[in-house]
Amino acid sequence: MTDLKSGESIEFNGISILLKDNTPAKHKFALVDLAQGEHIYMYGSIVGKAVYPILKGAVLTTANVAHEANSFGKKTGTYEWTPPTHNPFSNRTFNGFHRKDGQVGTANYWIVVPLVFCENRNVEVIKQAFTEELGFGKPNPYKSLVQQMAELFKSGKQEAISELAVEEVALQKNNKLFKNIDGIKFLTHQGGCGGIRQDSEMLCALLAGYINNPNVAGATVLSLGCQNAQPAILQEKLDKINPHQEKPIILLEQQKEGTELHLLSQAIKMTFMAMAKANEQERAPAPLSKLTVGLECGGSDGFSGISANPAVGHASDLIVALGGKTILSEFPELCGVEQELMNRCVNDEIAEKFGSLMRDYSASAVAAGSGFDMNPSPGNIKDGLITDAMKSSGASKKGGTSPVVDVLDYAEYATKPGLNLLCTPGNDVESTTAMAGSGANIMLFTTGLGTPTGNPVAPVIKISSNTKLAVRMPDIIDIDTGGVISGEKTITEMGEEIVEHIIQVASGEIKAKAQLLDQDDFIPWKRGVSL
Repeated sequence: MTDLKSGESIEFNGISILLKDNTPAKHKFALVDLAQGEHIYMYGSIVGKAVYPILKGAVLTTANVAHEANSFGKKTGTYEWTPPTHNPFSNRTFNGFHRKDGQVGTANYWIVVPLVFCENRNVEVIKQAFTEELGFGKPNPYKSLVQQMAELFKSGKQEAISELAVEEVALQKNNKLFKNIDGIKFLTHQGGCGGIRQDSEMLCALLAGYINNPNVAGATVLSLGCQNAQPAILQEKLDKINPHQEKPIILLEQQKEGTELHLLSQAIKMTFMAMAKANEQERAPAPLSKLTVGLECGGSDGFSGISANPAVGHASDLIVALGGKTILSEFPELCGVEQELMNRCVNDEIAEKFGSLMRDYSASAVAAGSGFDMNPSPGNIKDGLITDAMKSSGASKKGGTSPVVDVLDYAEYATKPGLNLLCTPGNDVESTTAMAGSGANIMLFTTGLGTPTGNPVAPVIKISSNTKLAVRMPDIIDIDTGGVISGEKTITEMGEEIVEHIIQVASGEIKAKAQLLDQDDFIPWKRGVSL
């Protein structure tokens, strides 16, 4: 928990350990002498091997430890799960938007989507036309700062610029024209043409998932006409997810409409009228079984695996016990815990699908000259996560202890109540983007370093692993699990606090910090190598 000095004596489980090195907070030292090549264990799993002999009490670093992980084969045994014996949320509800297909949204958004990057500029024009006029904008303190700097520069008083202060402004939205719509979101991207055809097909599957997401009331889709990502492919993917899709979808093709003026005028008028209709929907009580909760981590530190992640894992177990769905993604960060997760799968077929996806993903990374071992970021390493297996052993705790009911490839939609595994990169935004496309209507995002990430349609609740981060970056952190580290709270108490917060955000009673900051990150994954 604090920096330790070389020469200090540490007592642990009746063993006295003399520290051989300075050991920064969140880092690890050896409890026993380790021979060259010997495995290093944490959380009961292999998380590395000694590059050269490591003495008892020596700090573990990237210089003396190399990535090593448990191997995996086929599912073994029958997994028995006992749901939490005490579930204080058994009769609780949230106020959501009920869709005709039975899904319930935690928010009510209209989305504007280009099928190809050629339409990004037109989407931006629609954004400029709508955002302020519909009351979804907010004051920009930096615009005032630039105006003041320009005035000082013109008057020859540049030296005074450094003294200017930026006033904090309320992050609340202006008065909205449509009271029951949380926003209009614009999902620009760089795909839809070029590359390989599979990328465009996968993009259409992802966009179909966003349109089908219960938080989305309807969509405006702009097509150029000649791109790989054709409207027919989007429709095919929509039919696959939900053959009885009844949401309003406005589809306009520029090469058929003619001038940009005509295209944009049509898009804006039709979107406005559709939003006015969507505004008639109101929140109504729904059981917690209608929640689909994405489980994400980013900017993790050495505390993530013992505070924020297991607390989220308990929240996941509580939601699953109530009949809800949870989604654990980031396959490169499940390296080393594959066998444990396979053994938790409800049948051999699902377990084999997970194993196959993991093997293929790992092989593609190696073929590109990389590997899962290169997943930890400089920030992870600086704060104690020095191998991918070490990072994975903590990251997997977000999935709690419940059985794995399904394994989803990228852009497949979650339909089974329980814990689902979703194939995505470890990249924060590519992963959160995918979870919303698979139906997540709210997300939990743990961080030890601080990550300003959100999603256009699914509220992202940011959870810090330590109190120092929560104090330093209060504008992005919703929940602080540092009390687990200090011993003030238990994992169970924090998990229940997280579910309570989920209910408030899902009911629209409070906004997640990512929503207040308009953190609308959207990055589709091209099926190349991304860790």
